[in-house]
Amino acid sequence: MNKRWLNIMLILFGAASYGLLSPMIKLAYSGEWKGMQLITSQTTMGMQITSSQMTMGTVMIWLLVAVMPSTWANPFRGPWIRLALNGIIGLALTNLFINAALLELDATLCIVLLFQFTWITVLLDAWFNKKLPNRYQWFAIAIILAGTLLAVGISGVGLASVSLKGIFLGLASAVSYSCLLFFTGRIETTLHPLMKSAFMLTAALPMIYIFQPPNFFFQPGGGTLVLWGLLLGILGQVIPTVLFNISIPKVGSSLSAMLGAVELPVAMITAFLLLKDHIFPMQWVGMVVIIGGILVSEKKMKVVKTLD
Repeated sequence: MNKRWLNIMLILFGAASYGLLSPMIKLAYSGEWKGMQLITSQTTMGMQITSSQMTMGTVMIWLLVAVMPSTWANPFRGPWIRLALNGIIGLALTNLFINAALLELDATLCIVLLFQFTWITVLLDAWFNKKLPNRYQWFAIAIILAGTLLAVGISGVGLASVSLKGIFLGLASAVSYSCLLFFTGRIETTLHPLMKSAFMLTAALPMIYIFQPPNFFFQPGGGTLVLWGLLLGILGQVIPTVLFNISIPKVGSSLSAMLGAVELPVAMITAFLLLKDHIFPMQWVGMVVIIGGILVSEKKMKVVKTLD
């Protein structure tokens, strides 16, 4: 397997791991932990789950750094401010937004809204390169938006039963996640991917703690939340952050966004199996349409790479 395909597989694996996150957080909420806790263990379980998720994920990455001397380096040499901002915007805000959205919406709809990072990343690339998206990309954006309307279940549940606050939070998570993909591929640093990931996650924690203090350490039942934090931290912080830091700089943010499409079927199937979420036929059609839109958006780029 050549290096390019290895990097593609790493991104697919990282995206699939992130796709498991929303259904697992919803499962944690069903254990009667409420929203703002999930960001600290992801970052506090609802507050505590968010807080727990991010805290335990950060601790685990620093433990990996500690036992691997080859990763040791001063993270404050180089573009540390940009790395910190990427951690705050791309990691902290994404977790805060998506975990809050999960309190308002079902896991399937949340992942569909988060999935809008695909076309948002295309627009970010166009802005950075000072070049309008090509016709394939414009066509793909239209397809993705149409697929989203189907996937949110307009024909099944109707918009009247959908929380507008939840939709706003879900879309906000898509914007911040797009920033993570976009800037991860453009911040050049000599740091080892593990040290880079540890620094970004550490920078994200203060933002998480402002909204969701790590009270779970001192609360009755905190041990359960720590365990949830370990699981969610592995799925949502350790695996995706490290693998993305390894591979996105080599593959590019646009192709990475396309590969991120694997999050959607993984999240849907997991929500169906674990949460017994009812998915209407038109929602399945919407998922397929969205993935088709991503393939269209990358068509021209793949042709150009082949010619090169």
